[in-house]
This record gives sequence, C-alpha cells and structure tokens, in this order.
Amino acid sequence: MALSKTSICAFGWKAHDFALKGVDGKTYTLADVRGSKGTLVIFICNHCPYVRAVIGRLVTEAEALCEIGIGTIAIMPNDTETYRDDSFDNMQAFAAKHGFTFPYVIDETQEVARAYGAQCTPDFFGFNARDYNGRPFRLRQGWNETYHSFQRSLPATTNKPIRQKSTTAIR
Repeated sequence: MALSKTSICAFGWKAHDFALKGVDGKTYTLADVRGSKGTLVIFICNHCPYVRAVIGRLVTEAEALCEIGIGTIAIMPNDTETYRDDSFDNMQAFAAKHGFTFPYVIDETQEVARAYGAQCTPDFFGFNARDYNGRPFRLRQGWNETYHSFQRSLPATTNKPIRQKSTTAIR
C-alpha cells in the first residue's frame, strides 16, 4: 500500500441518497438513518486492518452520537468477489460480533462510494449543520485532533465552513 493524501472535503454539498441492503435484510435510504441533528455516513469493510483497529471505538462513538440526535450508517463498498472477507455473510457476522447498533449496508456497485468520493476505509462523511470528511483516528498515535473537532462540530448549528488539512491515507 502507498501513502497518499486524502483530498480536502468540499463543504456545503448535500448528501447523496441511496437505497442499500442491510445485513438485517432491510433496505435503507438516507432518510431512514437521518438523525434530528445530523447524519454520519461511514465507509468501512470487514478486512481492513484500520477498520478492525478502531471498530470498537467506532461503535461506541456511533452510540454516543445517536444519543445527541445524529444517525449513523456504515456502507461496505468493496467487490465481494475480490475481497471474500467482505462478503454479505461476513458482513452479518462482523456486525453481530461488534454489536452494531446502526445499519450496515452493502454498496454492490460502488456507485454510492463514488458519489460520496470515498477514498479509503474507514472514510467518514458528516452532514447537516457542518460537513466533514476525514479519517477519525491517527492509529499510530492513538488520537487525532481532527476526530475530536469532528465530534464537537456535528451538533453545532452554525454553517461556517470547517478548515481542515488533508490526512494521510493508506491505499
């Protein structure tokens, strides 16, 4: 894998709608997961070591965000023929193992990932009061100022843009 810079998020764009099958057999749209104060769309996959390293924290934070009115959905965009660990059956097992309290859906055509501009996993997109795109943790350091500013900014009601530096992604 090569290190690359993720692009800086273009703020102010509206979330793209979708209709994707969840591991629970239901189909979810953006409206189904939208919270009263915002929505967090996360692109993840089962086999990614970075997702595996933070999945417990991700589930905990999604629960905390739900308590303040921010809905969460996780979207798996990988080709399951290429990445067998990301099969629908494995997605179901992964969600159960980690206690997902939010929908985990499959983007079989990768159209939703392309529409959002997802570049890596995990990749996060927050919507409503402020828009944000970035990796939530610097895994080597165990913390990330960007993540904490994201967590503080989602419930805010101001529409001022957030200035963020790009973060390093591994591809």
